[in-house]
Amino acid sequence: MTGDLPDYSKKRSPNCGQRRHHLSPDMVVIHYTAMQAAEAAVDRLCDPAAEVSAHYVIAEDGRVFPLVSEDMRAWHAGAGQWGHVKDVNSHSIGIELANVGPDGACPEFPEAQMLVLERLLGDILRRRKMITPERVIGHSDMAPGRKVDPGPYFDWKRLADKGLSIWANYEHQSTDWTLFKEAAQVFGYRPPEQDDFGWQCVLEAFRLRFRSHIDLNAPLDGTDVGTLQKLADEWPCAVVDLGHKKELF
Repeated sequence: MTGDLPDYSKKRSPNCGQRRHHLSPDMVVIHYTAMQAAEAAVDRLCDPAAEVSAHYVIAEDGRVFPLVSEDMRAWHAGAGQWGHVKDVNSHSIGIELANVGPDGACPEFPEAQMLVLERLLGDILRRRKMITPERVIGHSDMAPGRKVDPGPYFDWKRLADKGLSIWANYEHQSTDWTLFKEAAQVFGYRPPEQDDFGWQCVLEAFRLRFRSHIDLNAPLDGTDVGTLQKLADEWPCAVVDLGHKKELF
């Protein structure tokens, strides 16, 4: 019976294509699978009917499943934007972390999984100089209001301490939505709509990553504004090659 089991180490996803305008990746997007097991996630990401994929899946025990070549455009990001980049799939490498997500109260990520993620990110950043630590983002960063992964228990500061992402110590500023919006756009956030609800989604996405210990729905405060201004000052979103200027609009 063992011989009849699928060899997941050899599975590859057909759900991919050429990166538009033949661009090289300039960011990494981190996700969680929101499924019960890594193998189930791999099956879905390799199912042509699902029309989703990622470059890598990392299991809880540290096994890595490379499903799509980094040179190809995987279908992991969907609708959203980071800075001027609207076609995030063409600009990014997608990494899925096996984690049951909201159905399991978003459990923390095991040490074995985090160690392998660090090694993989370190390798990607060494090989691909266009991908700098500030361009390692979460799915929730580029899709506020639509996505929340990798969730409140993902340790962004740990990655930043190893030079694999970024972090900012808390700063204080006046509680001013105008200042918050300006800093958010410089840093890279974009609201799903230019209205109060859209900007509340951005606030929640920012908190999910940088202030996950507080109530995501609480009113804007001076720490939100000051911390995001510090991030914008130190890491303004890079202007990257979009391949065609019409993508700016």
